Amino acid sequence: MRKIADCRDFPSETKCTLAISGEEEEVVRAAGEHAESVHGHTNGPELREQIRSMLKDDVPQHA
Repeated sequence: MRKIADCRDFPSETKCTLAISGEEEEVVRAAGEHAESVHGHTNGPELREQIRSMLKDDVPQHA
């Protein structure tokens, strides 16, 4: 199942609204890179585990 990481679920001073969805490992990697480059976090095992723990299932929206 696809997963989603949504910046709106994380405390942020920038009020970022980016959402990243895909396979779990892809999302964790991309969200870690985003957290580092945009939000100034250190992209390491601790951050990736925090991201992984906050992932949600990406439920497709059908018209």
